[in-house]
Amino acid sequence: MKVFVKYPGLKLKNLIFQVQLSFKETKLKNFCKLALDTALSKGASYVDIRFVESKDESITVKNANIGRLIQEETIGYGIRVIKNGAWGFASTDKITNEDIKKTALLAINIAEASFRLKRKNVLLAPEPAYQDIWISPYTIDPFKISLDEKLKLMYKTDSILRKSKLIKQTKVFLKFLKEHKFFASSEGSFIEQYIISSGGGFSVDASNGDDIQTRSYPLSFEGVHKTTGYEIIPALDFIGNAERVREEAITLLTAKNCPGGEKRNIILMPNQLVLQIHESTGHASELDRVLGYEADFAGTSFLTTEKLNNFKYGSDIVNLVADSTLPTGLATQGYDDDGVKAKRWHIVKNGIHTGYMVNRETAHETGLSCSYGCNRSQGYADIPITRITNLSLMPVKGTLKELIENTDDAILMDNNRCWSIDQKRLNFQFGCEVGWHIKKGKIGKMFKNPYYQGITPEFWNSCDYICGPEEWQLLGVLNCGKGQPMQINKMSHGSSPARFKNVMLGQ
Repeated sequence: MKVFVKYPGLKLKNLIFQVQLSFKETKLKNFCKLALDTALSKGASYVDIRFVESKDESITVKNANIGRLIQEETIGYGIRVIKNGAWGFASTDKITNEDIKKTALLAINIAEASFRLKRKNVLLAPEPAYQDIWISPYTIDPFKISLDEKLKLMYKTDSILRKSKLIKQTKVFLKFLKEHKFFASSEGSFIEQYIISSGGGFSVDASNGDDIQTRSYPLSFEGVHKTTGYEIIPALDFIGNAERVREEAITLLTAKNCPGGEKRNIILMPNQLVLQIHESTGHASELDRVLGYEADFAGTSFLTTEKLNNFKYGSDIVNLVADSTLPTGLATQGYDDDGVKAKRWHIVKNGIHTGYMVNRETAHETGLSCSYGCNRSQGYADIPITRITNLSLMPVKGTLKELIENTDDAILMDNNRCWSIDQKRLNFQFGCEVGWHIKKGKIGKMFKNPYYQGITPEFWNSCDYICGPEEWQLLGVLNCGKGQPMQINKMSHGSSPARFKNVMLGQ
């Protein structure tokens, strides 16, 4: 099965849709050649240049008014060099021959300064040179849909959400991004990528004066987003779900608090597991974090290199797979910002820790002969760093209905509300929007304010049931922050509902 759409060797005019270039291809290649030649002439052993043209639209309707409307277009480029075994990086949005030379020389100067402080030489894992075009699959370009049409859907959803005096705040979100990227390196690569992502959702806050409860759809923190076109929006069916979500928020006001301070079996839905996977596995497996490069800002990781291939991370049914080729994932791409081709590999296989998120610079630290393609930047002005790619808990068997029928007593938790995790990605606590008591194979009463806590390997080793492919969902994280200066990036995590035994409930 093809996992991403690729059109090798085709001219733009022959593609399914017409890509609008800001430069003629010949002129762009001349700019790239000028950057590479300038840096190489000054002693660089490696050079690459990334042009990024992006278009962003972000809309929020809040309490029947426009709360946010951002329509932004940017274009620029960043140049990386290695000289004397040290990195240099510089970027600008000024695109002339003179500015290309200036930026390349600035990157050289920064590498020369970095050389004075380096502890060891930069060593890049080998990677073939590619000359390719990669395009993410989509049906409807979201930027061809009028703002009026988008707002009409958002206002209609908002009006349904506000049909109660107990509703105090409503938010409806839509967000779209189009990126046109070019990568050229001194190793001979010239890669063009065209990526569209789309998504949205809504949330509602209910209050009776004594309490405030929130329900979100289909995911908290601005909804579900995927690398796809506008076709995702009607598929999410905002109108069909607005009334149910509103009434659940109201019902939570009179629901009992979830039991706490005791160990219980819990069932987590995919829209909670997305953040559990992200925080306790995704960040824990970033090799730069493991090696201490992230320590000052966001901590390191308990998943140190001596644990590779021998540490019991989870139960035997736990398989966590990183996959930048996964259809519609927010980290799906043909190539990363090192020019490394997309890959799929295990982070945890049959419960054993077997892999990390690595780039060309860190691959050798665990004996790898190649990068896994995890180097990405927020934009043209940012130097690429190791980022979590799409990371998923693989399905096993059975439906959610069968899981519930085979559960004597548990708390089912849905949709993340808040979380915290320590600097080693070891001790955590998560709160969800809603819980239900599963008793003797049936769904019972609703609980509000469900919390659970645990230690990462103990938690994943307590997993004793994962539903099958028919229940599997791919959900996205839009706001993952990392690095100094901070870079925001996005990725997706897939899972089916799963059960965990004897987990401590928070209070």
